Amino acid sequence: MITTVSEEKIKSGNRRLSRELVLKGLYQHFLSANSEKSIADHLQEDALFARADQNYCSSLLQGVLANMDALHTTMAQFVDRKVEELSPVERAVLCIASYELAFDPSIPYRVVINEGIELAKKYGGADGHKYVNGVLDKIAAQLRSDEIKKHRTKA
Repeated sequence: MITTVSEEKIKSGNRRLSRELVLKGLYQHFLSANSEKSIADHLQEDALFARADQNYCSSLLQGVLANMDALHTTMAQFVDRKVEELSPVERAVLCIASYELAFDPSIPYRVVINEGIELAKKYGGADGHKYVNGVLDKIAAQLRSDEIKKHRTKA
């Protein structure tokens, strides 16, 4: 039997929802310094969790939290203030996208940037998505330069 992409997506859940959940978890972490287990337990109670790609959600949360210092170091090169002074939403979005850019080359850089922008539009301040876009463009240029060059030569 041939499985279509939409059927696979339904079975595996939605990665966009996974990113939203991780954003909520990171927001909680930044404001209250709750443990990874506490955050994961809380996210499982969220109504979105049943429709999200639960494995990806768990993996993304663990990966971002485990690599937070490295992600902050990367982000610090491209932000106009200390990373800790960013709004918790912008900081969480940048951490998620930076992690995906650095550690998951299976996700095209343009998808990572677009997902980050959409999260910032939905949860961030009025023009936060513009800031996120600018920072992610620079991070992608550093971390995915070969992919960007290949994409530009195709266009």
